[in-house]
Amino acid sequence: MPLPSHLLPALVLFLAGSSGWAWVPNHCRSPGQAVCNFVCDCRDCSDEAQCGYHGASPTLGAPFTCDFEQDPCGWRDISTSGYSWLRDRAGAALEGPGPHSDHTLGTDLGEARASLCAPVPTPSMLPAPSPDLSPAPGWYMAVGTHQGKEASTAALRSPTLREAASSCKLRLWYHAASGDVAELRVELTHGAETLTLWQSTGPWGPGWQELAVTTGRIRGDFRVTFSATRNATHRGAVALDDLEFWDCGLPTPQANCPLGHHHCQNKVCVEPQQLCDGEDNCGDLSDENPLTCGRHIATDFETGLGPWNRSEGWSRNHSAGGPQRPSWPRRDHSRNSAQGSFLVSVAKPGTPAILSSPEFQASGTSNCSLVFYQYLRGSEAGCLQLFLQTLGPSAPRAPVLLRRRRGELGTAWVRDRVDIQSAHPFQILLAGQTGPGGVVGLDDLILSDHCRPVSEVSTLQPLPPGPWAPAPQPLPPSSRLQDSCKQGHLACGDLCVPPEQLCDFEEQCAGGEDEQACGTTDFESPEAGGWEDASVGRLQWRRVSAQESQGSSAAAAGHFLSLQRAWGQLGAEARVLTPLLGPSGPSCELYLAYYLQSQPRGFLALVVVDNGSRELAWQALSSSAGIWKVDKVLLGARRRPFRLEFVGLVDLDGPDQQGAGVDNVTLRDCSPTVTTERDREISCNFERDTCSWYPGHLSDTHWRWVESRGPDHDHTTGQGHFVLLDPTDPLAWGHSAHLLSRPQVPAAPTECLSFWYHLHGPQIGTLRLAMRREGEETHLWSRSGTQGNRWHEAWATLSHQPGSHAQYQLLFEGLRDGYHGTMALDDVAVRPGPCWAPNYCSFEDSDCGFSPGGQGLWRRQANASGHAAWGPPADHTTETAQGMGAWQGQGFRGWPGAGRLMLAPPGHYMVVDTSPDALPRGQTASLTSKEHRPLAQPACLTFWYHGSLRSPGTLRVYLEERRRHQVLSLSAYGGLAWHLGSVDVQAERAWRVVFEAVAAGVAHSYVALDDLLLQDGPCPQPGGSPAVASALLWGACLALSLRSGAQGLGRGAAPLTHPCRAGSCDFESGLCGWSHLAWPGLGGYSWDWGGGATPSRYPQPPVDHTLGTEAGHFAFFETGVLGPGGRAAWLRSEPLPATPASCLRFWYHMGFPEHFYKGELKVLLHSAQGQLAVWGAGGHRRHQWLEAQVEVASAKEFQVRLAVGKEPPPPPPRAHTLLSFPIRSCLKPLWAASQPWGPLPWMTWSIWPGSVASSLPPARVSPGLQWRHGGGPKGPAWLGVCQAYQCVVPGAASMLHPDRTRELPGPGPVPSSLCPAHPWGRCPGWAVPGVQPLGPALPGCGLCAPCAHTQGKVHPGGTASRVRAATDCSHLVR
Repeated sequence: MPLPSHLLPALVLFLAGSSGWAWVPNHCRSPGQAVCNFVCDCRDCSDEAQCGYHGASPTLGAPFTCDFEQDPCGWRDISTSGYSWLRDRAGAALEGPGPHSDHTLGTDLGEARASLCAPVPTPSMLPAPSPDLSPAPGWYMAVGTHQGKEASTAALRSPTLREAASSCKLRLWYHAASGDVAELRVELTHGAETLTLWQSTGPWGPGWQELAVTTGRIRGDFRVTFSATRNATHRGAVALDDLEFWDCGLPTPQANCPLGHHHCQNKVCVEPQQLCDGEDNCGDLSDENPLTCGRHIATDFETGLGPWNRSEGWSRNHSAGGPQRPSWPRRDHSRNSAQGSFLVSVAKPGTPAILSSPEFQASGTSNCSLVFYQYLRGSEAGCLQLFLQTLGPSAPRAPVLLRRRRGELGTAWVRDRVDIQSAHPFQILLAGQTGPGGVVGLDDLILSDHCRPVSEVSTLQPLPPGPWAPAPQPLPPSSRLQDSCKQGHLACGDLCVPPEQLCDFEEQCAGGEDEQACGTTDFESPEAGGWEDASVGRLQWRRVSAQESQGSSAAAAGHFLSLQRAWGQLGAEARVLTPLLGPSGPSCELYLAYYLQSQPRGFLALVVVDNGSRELAWQALSSSAGIWKVDKVLLGARRRPFRLEFVGLVDLDGPDQQGAGVDNVTLRDCSPTVTTERDREISCNFERDTCSWYPGHLSDTHWRWVESRGPDHDHTTGQGHFVLLDPTDPLAWGHSAHLLSRPQVPAAPTECLSFWYHLHGPQIGTLRLAMRREGEETHLWSRSGTQGNRWHEAWATLSHQPGSHAQYQLLFEGLRDGYHGTMALDDVAVRPGPCWAPNYCSFEDSDCGFSPGGQGLWRRQANASGHAAWGPPADHTTETAQGMGAWQGQGFRGWPGAGRLMLAPPGHYMVVDTSPDALPRGQTASLTSKEHRPLAQPACLTFWYHGSLRSPGTLRVYLEERRRHQVLSLSAYGGLAWHLGSVDVQAERAWRVVFEAVAAGVAHSYVALDDLLLQDGPCPQPGGSPAVASALLWGACLALSLRSGAQGLGRGAAPLTHPCRAGSCDFESGLCGWSHLAWPGLGGYSWDWGGGATPSRYPQPPVDHTLGTEAGHFAFFETGVLGPGGRAAWLRSEPLPATPASCLRFWYHMGFPEHFYKGELKVLLHSAQGQLAVWGAGGHRRHQWLEAQVEVASAKEFQVRLAVGKEPPPPPPRAHTLLSFPIRSCLKPLWAASQPWGPLPWMTWSIWPGSVASSLPPARVSPGLQWRHGGGPKGPAWLGVCQAYQCVVPGAASMLHPDRTRELPGPGPVPSSLCPAHPWGRCPGWAVPGVQPLGPALPGCGLCAPCAHTQGKVHPGGTASRVRAATDCSHLVR
């Protein structure tokens, strides 16, 4: 059974420090002998370069590994049809059911993932730091779907390999979902023979599956082939990754051997117990030559049974032509060939097959040793036992059990050895018992020269019945099955307990016999609580007494489980397992005492084996120096069947009496029906423990109870505890993790569950809440994408049937998009009664309590295709439609790159049909929210609305506190895109929002709503904050000031025509309608919003550009998480109206890591006509804000997309339409000034020729100076633009003449008689108060710019820096 990935580094370090592991002799042999023999014969290991060795492999210490990240390592496709293998990456295929990520890195084209070998935890590493992230994309070998109707086989063959040791193991990962392929096979070809190492027809589980097979000793050249076979009913998608050859190299020659070792003829050193064991350990067979082993009695079953006698249950057989059973041996051990013979048990399950040796003379002081090779596969009930039967003068004594092996050993022949000392003649008895579908086999029985047969073999007496039929696991051998019970059932009293009720933590028998050998034990009984050693290597777990122990200095009297030497040849670590257990309840815990004496290497760990997966549940953090320690492990709720396994590794030949032991193992509160006081505690602040909440175990990704540290702090106190989901700590492959409550009884018909959540990171994914009841699951709430590095409150109403006492269970599920981001929960509370209306509603999980009025015409739906004949084709939240895919591939020198069809989950919204047959002209349909809680401060309610292309009518928004009043009216908003609306809300009492659709009487019309969000603070003023009309970004950082007018309406029905409304944002109060969520097919990356004052695990600018302080905010994306595979993160504007020419202006603070040499920030324009990249900038870290100006133009409604990533390879040719207009740089501004408006810092203002006037904030003027906008001094001042030699003052009611005595009429042309001649051009040279002429920007035309006002003075404006105060601006007027 493969070792968990978490423990591989420790195993590697152990092996690297053991004798015989060093390669690198001082010379290279000839190429033919040195290439691909699993030994680095050259110092640079160049002789192994095409066999998987690349110096630094993902699994350290397994140098002969191919992860396909650099090249195919010499593996090549030998298929003869179109169904063939190729090197591929997740996300590169156009379609198909292949893996979403590779196994090595866990990444697709754009993801980055921590190295496979996360270090084994040590005290200094807890809490563990974030692992290093690899920026590379993940590669593997794959066969894609094949459209042919004929059966086809795709074969992938290794390079020619040479000389595999008998311990050689091939370990690989494959991905093949059930239904994709008919058969998978691993074969080994050497000489004229092809061996099948493994074969399977499924079914296969989801995700990457691990496979480990042994090759056996191979002399000379060989090749390994991995093949996939499909037929007309299978798609044929299979993937292969991380092929590793372990312990395959032969030992290297040594000038001298350690004391007691044998020096082979080829100068290789082998241990004494490896002599005459039936394996070529030297590599030249000199350890098995007749001179050394001539007096041994070896039986290989090639020509018969030798001196052994068998009962009817044993049969001599071979692989070729044998039964076509999955568990049948594919080769023997002696010849490592399908033609070789072996002995196999063919007895019926429950009936042992007995193999008896001849009678041997008393051994005296010498050991009679038996080496044998065993094969157990296909059934956990399979068992092989070895007994010693001494022969007295009168009758045989009861056989004594010397060795027992039970369960599954895989496809390998495993070596074992028994040493016997007896003062009487004796026999050795081997009893094999098969389980359903299982096989028990024997081969190569080798008796040492001290095993001397007697001249005459006495007649054996009938054997006692007990030991030959060991009771089914987990019963002790003394138990007996009654004839009335079926095979495998336990008889206790009048009951026959079926196998599935054994060790289920529920006592069926009055005496508890069905739960007696289920893991809980003090090891004083020989049955050892049902723990069975499953080791196949040089170590084993064995029950010993304290007096026998060598490593524990503080061992008490009694027995315990200890690591001891063993005779296996496969692997180094030792394993011991429980019987099949479960199901267990959420409170299930394991208590243990242990010691570990192992410096500097070795480990002791507890692993949960569940349906083929292996989860590391506990590990001794350090050596205990031989002192016994106690600990406990939360196992939690798990499905049946699962097993517990202790895995240990120490160097028994090392210094300081190294060793490890386990004692006093107790499983507590494991029954699923066990309840405690805390099981009813759903409300939890996680300070004491997790109350009734516990992590699920359906994947290796888990929620953990943690303490505040660094930027990760709890919500309750900022220094307490919370539950955290971090897929990199420890490293996990699973894409989801569950946090569940224990079953609850409703306290009221409706309950309100509130909680605080934290979603942060550029690739975070989705957090959702669901309720399970009577087998059904109801979604209650969800949020996707990063929400900033801060806590947010949310709540959901739990509705129950009145009077029902049916239990329910709550479930938080974290669904990750990648490895960059964390989720957290804190301060969960439940109270009777319904919740207030939620602050955010995406309609993805429910209607959020909205109720349609009247005829109930509003409805929640997913899309306009399929189930509904009207409505937007996609929602706003996910921008997907049910059953539809987002085609990623359209673009020109921009993202996305290579086309790919990305199927996405459906997105929902609320919609009303306003067609005449549903809603006659002039009639209304209302949608009313639940009550919102009173507001302590003003708030802003934003929403996204969508109307049909043909006139959908009018959408009115009302607020209901004590009475209903209209706050917004929208019309003429039809189009292809969703639009943003907002209303200010002030409510001291509970209030509701009402959306009312007024029909226009047009067929096939509709109105839709999505993504309602209530945020603290007033809605942003047009163009951003009152004093700022620009905005900023990090990684990139963005500021916008667009010329085009917005298509929206303010309070009442008056349309807003302010030019800077749409798209402009300073990010001080949020994203202003810019969407940051991950776009399907781009790797799951999303932008974030934050500021320098908030601590973050991701780098960001210390100050923003707007305020120039830590208190300022910006949008940002951490570029270091991107891989160079053509994935990107988009920040998308709301839909913007068509414009012949507008200027996009923003500030960015960009830095790409050094490895990301082609990273770039791009500006993309996207509309119904296509997508075009209009600007781009690359570069590494720059610690400053930079300004960018881009002229944009579109004949259609369009969207600005700020994209960060690496440009992918060009997409394949595909018919698509691109925007066609010249890309022109924005003209330089005609004026610029810096102004301090109140407490705000100095800001840069710009205006361009021909643009609509831009606004100024309210100004302070010096005494005696006034100008009016609508008759008052508090309104904003407006700037004039020079056109056709006249001064035009758009939007201004009046303006002060240069002589400060007359007002200029406006808007409109100003008579030239009122404008004195300007010396810089023929354009009138009047001045607005606080305006400085900067000279002509066009031939013959000048423009006026503002002065800055401070301390009641007026002084000339500068460009981007403070200027000294002046008394007035009279010197500016000529």
